[in-house]
Amino acid sequence: MGLFNLFKKKEDKFVKLIKEHAAVTVKGLEQFEQYMKHFDHDTAEAIRATEKEADEVRRILIAELNRSFVTPFDREDIFALSRAIDDVIDYAYTTVDEMDVLEVQPTPYLVRMASLLKEAAQELYMATLRLEDHPTVAAEHAQRAKALENRVETVYREAIADIFQEAKKTKDIIRVLKLREVLRHISNAADRGDEAADIIMDIVVKIT
Repeated sequence: MGLFNLFKKKEDKFVKLIKEHAAVTVKGLEQFEQYMKHFDHDTAEAIRATEKEADEVRRILIAELNRSFVTPFDREDIFALSRAIDDVIDYAYTTVDEMDVLEVQPTPYLVRMASLLKEAAQELYMATLRLEDHPTVAAEHAQRAKALENRVETVYREAIADIFQEAKKTKDIIRVLKLREVLRHISNAADRGDEAADIIMDIVVKIT
């Protein structure tokens, strides 16, 4: 073992698990963006597999919380952050399921929302990387994630207005209702990302 490694700080297991959870979520949201662009079955299956991978990381984190007395941040914050991060990929997964069941194909709005959601997930991941050693930088990434969530909501409102205008012309109310349901799923994913960002910022306030 080198001298550097001898004095190198050991990474906390909870910090490691949160990072891993956020990384898996980024992978899932990258797949989600690809699904919206290409609408293929293999990518849908990949998202389902990634969602299960994220669930497994969360199960391990909860198990560790239940048997540990010392945590780097408040136990409640660790639990809530993991739950919010997990909800982001859960909503991506259920969006794909809804699109399959309702036979809804991607629209330019859905593609744009998926892309923004992926960027927000990447910012959350960067925040988890910096949370322990550079908390103020983590807060900056969390703020960027929140800004991206606002952009998702802007596209969501534009999409809702557009589909209802279209419905006036085509009378295709069933299609509108189906698409609105899918749009809501992505909006909910963004909301959960926003919550994760808020939790990160709360943690930063507590540790600085």
